[in-house]
Amino acid sequence: MSDPTEKLPRQLGLWSATAVLVGSTIGSGIFRSPAGIAARIPGPLPLLSVWVAGGLFALCGALTLAEIAGAFPQTGGVYVFLREAWGRGAAFLFGWAELVVIRAASYGAISTTFAEYLFRVFGRDPGLAPTSTYVHWVAALAIAVTATLNVLGLRWGSLVQNLTTAAKYGGLLFIIALAFAIGLPHSGGHFTPLVPPGSFSLGAFGLALVSVLWAYDGWEDVTFVAGEVRDPRRVMPRAIVTGTVAVVSIYLLANLAYLSVLDVQEIAHSRLVAADVAQRLIGPLGVVLVSVTVMLSTFGTLNGSILTSPRIFFAMADDQLLFSAIGRVHPRFRTPYVAIALSACLGIAFVMLRTFEQLADTFVTAIVPFLALAVLGVFRLRRRASYDPPFRVPGYPVVPLLFVASTLALLVNALLDPSSRVATAWVLGVVLLGVPVYALTVGRKRTVSGS
Repeated sequence: MSDPTEKLPRQLGLWSATAVLVGSTIGSGIFRSPAGIAARIPGPLPLLSVWVAGGLFALCGALTLAEIAGAFPQTGGVYVFLREAWGRGAAFLFGWAELVVIRAASYGAISTTFAEYLFRVFGRDPGLAPTSTYVHWVAALAIAVTATLNVLGLRWGSLVQNLTTAAKYGGLLFIIALAFAIGLPHSGGHFTPLVPPGSFSLGAFGLALVSVLWAYDGWEDVTFVAGEVRDPRRVMPRAIVTGTVAVVSIYLLANLAYLSVLDVQEIAHSRLVAADVAQRLIGPLGVVLVSVTVMLSTFGTLNGSILTSPRIFFAMADDQLLFSAIGRVHPRFRTPYVAIALSACLGIAFVMLRTFEQLADTFVTAIVPFLALAVLGVFRLRRRASYDPPFRVPGYPVVPLLFVASTLALLVNALLDPSSRVATAWVLGVVLLGVPVYALTVGRKRTVSGS
């Protein structure tokens, strides 16, 4: 087995790695998810508390993976962590889930929001026919364009990521500043009553948390390109922790800003909440400005996801867990072009067939068990004498255990709730289908060769 890092040159510094994390995380979630969350827990305090819980959840996971990433700064990230802690079978199952469910659903959800806001800029309602049909086609085109940019070179993908990350973070800060400066003094905010009757239940809170985790997801994506980061033992932990804290902070401020302008019921019925907030504050111009910001935001997130996630399939091919052709590097651009093309094609197929809500919930349900398993791996890795991370998670063992416990509670709640039980079971069933696939293919070959 060769080292994939030898094939993909290290070109990313601290700022670019942090931009990958922030840009991959801040996408459609903070602009699209608040409506569904407010509908499930329609009270100011429950609404804010679920965002706080999701932020703590993400931070616990990020701190733990920052430790492991410093010890194993290799292409593939979480895939590598699972392989080192739990073996090739667990790593294959993660790669299988990424291939058939996770990444395609992620591309689809992000690109769908990009397309919806694009039509909003031109004054067309993305929820009405025939525009609702056109949304799927524009989303598919966005996936194709970003995939092409990333085939042309890591520098192009990184440049797009840096620019769009600065634009989206600045755009969110602009919306927040407007809301606090204009909306809050005018309305006094919509923070009372803090907990209206019927606005909180554990089941609804758990389902809302799924949507919040969709918004927070992306903090792990930078680990997929660790093999292309310069001085990774120093840079990777810093990028993961700094980027995650920046995302959690801006999300909490954004929700406070939304509540400064709209009440919870208005948020619950707002399909594109940031645009509605801006329209309330500065009229039609605000809609255009916010829509352009969201377009840049989601395009940057889509770019970040396509920049990072194909490295999983590249690393799997290098480990002989996928066809060797998937591990090919373009002779001129030095990018894993076959892996990028494969993931883009799957994303296009998903976006043509499913809605945003279906795509987002599918993604979260499929990925959180693997993130929990990767975090749990820190307990196993610390028993090894050769394990030498440059950074150790503070609050060990409580911090990683909190992340794992939260993940288990989330999945149990989704399986017990009648509204999500079937969809959750379907997603987990597709993921577990990877077990017999591994046993009949890669695992069987290893058994035969070892006998």
